[in-house]
Amino acid sequence: MPTSKGLVFDIKRFAVHDGDGLRTTVFLKGCSLRCLWCQNPEGLKSQKQGVYFKKKCIHCKICSQFDNIRYEKGRPWFMDDLPDEAIEACPSGAIMYDAKWYDVDQLMEQIKKDEVFFRYGGGVTFSGGEPFLQFEFLKKMLIACKKAGYHTAIESSFYTNLEQVKEIVPYLDRIYCDMKVFDEKKHEQYTGVSNEKIKQNIVYLLQSEHKEKVIVRTPLIPNLTGTKRNVEQIAKFLFGLYEDVRYELLNYNPLALSKYAMYDEFEYLLKETKPFTKEEMQQFRQIANKAGIKNIVME
Repeated sequence: MPTSKGLVFDIKRFAVHDGDGLRTTVFLKGCSLRCLWCQNPEGLKSQKQGVYFKKKCIHCKICSQFDNIRYEKGRPWFMDDLPDEAIEACPSGAIMYDAKWYDVDQLMEQIKKDEVFFRYGGGVTFSGGEPFLQFEFLKKMLIACKKAGYHTAIESSFYTNLEQVKEIVPYLDRIYCDMKVFDEKKHEQYTGVSNEKIKQNIVYLLQSEHKEKVIVRTPLIPNLTGTKRNVEQIAKFLFGLYEDVRYELLNYNPLALSKYAMYDEFEYLLKETKPFTKEEMQQFRQIANKAGIKNIVME
């Protein structure tokens, strides 16, 4: 992957849940984790992928005349190297790539469209996928944003090397760090990776001069991360590092299911899972509070 450019799968404008004020959230492609509840399957792979929108397709079969595309079972099938000519020829926009390459200037041009809103407490958030997988581009973008006077934030699993964390945090005004599962074996079972690096990075963040920038998040997935034991373990761990830590409890969001229909290789495994009730969410708050945490954020 070239370091002079970044692969972006979405630019979300007027975001209100990705940091202070109104945000422009840039989603960088590629992720090392494979969480069972992943909300952004389009961010998993580190390369552009061709995607098919079933509801847009008018079944004209024009795409079938191009290389790497075959039309079977009432729809086109294609490899990741979808021909640009086929995308342009599709009259309904049913096939396209899920991401686009930007250099720093090109992406800053997109971000600057929203800078009028940054004057009122907003800014730019880098999310994913996992932003650290495009580390060199991420750093260049953060430097450019700070030079422009923008408030900056990151949403990350922090599954990365501590050296990269130390290099990036001076350019960040807000840091959202996931702590999904405390138990290492369960973390590996649910996400595909160990949480050793993540814990190491959280220890650094919450014991550094940057600790007041940090908000640690736990997505509460029923029967997985959303257990009393998991929240209690995480809360005690965080409180032991920094008593004034800000801890955010995120209720499960089932809206990702529709995204999986665009990808043949990914399957959503939580189709019957439902969010927690308000009463159940309050129980998790009480558990974290009992562990000592005072600054609890609820979504």
